[in-house]
Amino acid sequence: MEYHFETVNDVLKVTLSGRLVASCSEEFKDTMFERLKDSRKVLFNLEKMEHVDSSGLGALVAILQWMNTNNRALKLCCLQPRPKIVFDITKVCRIFDIYATEAEAMTAFAAQP
Repeated sequence: MEYHFETVNDVLKVTLSGRLVASCSEEFKDTMFERLKDSRKVLFNLEKMEHVDSSGLGALVAILQWMNTNNRALKLCCLQPRPKIVFDITKVCRIFDIYATEAEAMTAFAAQP
């Protein structure tokens, strides 16, 4: 799993690439908690995320819970077909704000105070 950080206006955009699986989910979660602590709005672009397993999904849910608890916003965009299956089967798609494109997600952020 690789990630790239970029700040666009007041949104921290995190581009995830590769496989978010058990072997890297703890490191991913720790890195995200460290990098997200100063950000109020975060967008995970999943266009290059090839696969997610239950551990990776758990890491994403833990990050979402932390963001919500701290009155912050997390959105996902560009969820690919293979990872989308896992989101759909587990019904976790219901708890995330997921957008088809990065532009749609950024527009949604702009509408928030």
